[in-house]
Amino acid sequence: MTRVAAIDCGTNSVRLLIADLDGGDLSDVERRMEIVRLGAGVDRTGKLAPEALERTFTAMRGYAELVRSHGATKVRVVATSATRDASNRDEFAGGVHEIFGVRPEVVTGAEEAHLSFLGATAGVHGAEPPVLVVDIGGGSTEFVLGTADVDAAISVDIGCVRLTERHFSGGEPRVAAATADIDAALDQVAAEVPVSRARTLVGLAGSVTTVAGIALDLPAYDPARIHGSRLPAAKVHEVSRRLLAMTHDERAAIPVMHPGRVDVIGAGALILDRLVERFGFADVLVSEHDILDGIARGLGEEPPS
Repeated sequence: MTRVAAIDCGTNSVRLLIADLDGGDLSDVERRMEIVRLGAGVDRTGKLAPEALERTFTAMRGYAELVRSHGATKVRVVATSATRDASNRDEFAGGVHEIFGVRPEVVTGAEEAHLSFLGATAGVHGAEPPVLVVDIGGGSTEFVLGTADVDAAISVDIGCVRLTERHFSGGEPRVAAATADIDAALDQVAAEVPVSRARTLVGLAGSVTTVAGIALDLPAYDPARIHGSRLPAAKVHEVSRRLLAMTHDERAAIPVMHPGRVDVIGAGALILDRLVERFGFADVLVSEHDILDGIARGLGEEPPS
């Protein structure tokens, strides 16, 4: 058995999983998530902002203390969409190396898709293959079709932060324009991935799990209740429509809403709604296990850090 630490640094959040890896079994020791908005402004400027880097490094310093205190012997840091797109990603990489002693892996969209599939499919039950795993992130969304392994995958540049900055920041929300962006990205997906083969849609990440918590009318965020739940397409549409019609304060008052998701959840829900409608899925199987679990599982094949 090996104690491992996986860090996923996305556009909106930075997350930590410390777990015991024993063959194919992964047992959680600790999970943490901080909304740092690393990718704030990247879609417009092409750079990671100094204040966003500092927010991220502050969260990572706390994570490094947990990694040391729990005695993890292998550490892996993976960075995704915002860092891929940033011209100053070397500055980010230097900070990560100083904090954790390892260089971050700035993964491609295809690598991100593989990790998401690995984490998701090991963590849900009742998913009839082939499975389409959809990971709605802050800067990009990954679509991965597979059975035992990945058969086809694509990463497209639609995410809850990217679309919020483009269409939902300042003034009247431009829902029609956001929908057009999403639909154009789904055209790319349809051209690259044979979605019609999928028997099960598995949805990952904070936008999906938050929509699930709202649909379940939970009094507080409860991962155990959310994981493995099934959301009918009609419920996805209802929750998306409600969120887009709400004010900021109304969204903030939803019991399951993390404060860092209040301003971006409308865009995330719209992505989920459009893809469910476009590809004709009857429901979404929700998973709390995702790329973070895939990163940790991959450490079983990595040399110690």
